[in-house]
Amino acid sequence: MPAAPAVPSRYRIEPTVLQALRSPRLLTREVLAGLVVAIALIPEAIAFSIIAGVDPRVGLFSSFVMAVVIAFVGGRPAMITAATGAVALVIAPVAREYGMDYFIATVLLAGVIQILLALLGVAKLMRFIPRSVMVGFVNALAILIFVSQVPQLIDVPWAVYPLVAVGLVILFLLPKLTRVVPAPLVAIVLLTGAVVVFAISVPTVGDQGELPRSLPELFIPHVPLTFETLRIIAPYALAVAVVGLLESLMTAKLVDEITDTHSRKTREAWGQGVANIASGMFGGMGGCAMIGQTMINVKASGARTRISTFLAGVFLLILVVVLGDIVAIIPMAALVAVMILVSISTFDWHSIRISTLRRMPKSETAVMVVTVAITVWTHNLAIGVGAGVLLAMVLFARRVAHFATVTRTVDADAPVPTAHYRVDGELFFASSNDLTTQFEYTADPAHVVIDMSGSHIWDASTVAALDAIVTKYGQHGKTVVLEGMNEATTAFHRRLSGGVAAE
Repeated sequence: MPAAPAVPSRYRIEPTVLQALRSPRLLTREVLAGLVVAIALIPEAIAFSIIAGVDPRVGLFSSFVMAVVIAFVGGRPAMITAATGAVALVIAPVAREYGMDYFIATVLLAGVIQILLALLGVAKLMRFIPRSVMVGFVNALAILIFVSQVPQLIDVPWAVYPLVAVGLVILFLLPKLTRVVPAPLVAIVLLTGAVVVFAISVPTVGDQGELPRSLPELFIPHVPLTFETLRIIAPYALAVAVVGLLESLMTAKLVDEITDTHSRKTREAWGQGVANIASGMFGGMGGCAMIGQTMINVKASGARTRISTFLAGVFLLILVVVLGDIVAIIPMAALVAVMILVSISTFDWHSIRISTLRRMPKSETAVMVVTVAITVWTHNLAIGVGAGVLLAMVLFARRVAHFATVTRTVDADAPVPTAHYRVDGELFFASSNDLTTQFEYTADPAHVVIDMSGSHIWDASTVAALDAIVTKYGQHGKTVVLEGMNEATTAFHRRLSGGVAAE
């Protein structure tokens, strides 16, 4: 049997699964973390099912399947993948307008598209997302997590508020005493016990929707294999694929920073596709990485391996199918307290300190604020991050455009009077558009030398600008010599010169 290919050292994340299995302490941490995440997944999956317009069982089964599958095929250990609100919002019109069969077909096609995008190297585009957009993404998620808990705090029995307060006290103080048992699990158990013992009437998990009583079954969508079907589901499938990949890869990058490790983004991208296909085959609604549950797993519970992700799915199925009656009595106040803690710990408080804002360039602060504002306004991470990246690109191009300078000197005493121009800076469309205006065509002598040793040509716009300059001097009967180009610039200019400028 051939040996498995070695994993590059930068992607070798410890503790590994084998190390955790050999250590009772690490294994206990992973098991308990998976249990906490499973409990927290139940009301979220039910809520997202309602948003998508499908039965609660669809979201619950989707979360189970995706968590189990991604534990094996994902590229980021300890990250939680399940049914999500972002995907639910995008795919909801399909269930409402075309029915369940088209809904599942959309999920399956989205998974296929994600695999194709992964093979095309879409994960490598993550390097082009600026830090300011990443900070905005994190802060927007924290706000959305908190906002999603507000309905559970409005028009509810008064007992909910002290329960949430006690839960937050436990969550803040217990980690200072011990981390053997995850604080979220202790809070959930104690608050559930208090509600049962003292017969406190508050909203519970069972009030969110009916829990399934059977295992998920294979689901083959009955849709005609025609171009019309593809025309209907393709736009939604593409949106699901892009939103899912974006949220998953951004979450993976966040976990990388929290754990100071490197994960395989391309593997995570196609792993998300495989998980969505598996979810659709069992009648699930599809999904992506969940920032809230991932933070519960990684930050609140301290999990680091695939064991916690796998067990989150397994425990979820056991809880809703076998122990549904027990799970149903868990007060929503306990889960609200956990999610509020996740929101507080997720938000990058350093980014909004006065001292930080004073040091940070205004352009980067603007990018962060726009990313947060649009994400919170639309409740769509893809739109918010896309707007942030676009703004960052525009501001960067505007800033870099001012770095290109042209310096003119005239050697009138030389045997052949010559005007010398030195061009410094990076030349691309933003900085080269006004390059032609910085030369004295009529005042210069008959010989002109343009020194390019301090610059670099990046695009065809710059080549066209240089061609236009040479042409203008030629119209005045003057000759131009371009000198000092580096090897790459010379090759680029030679290839395009004369073929891009307007006649």
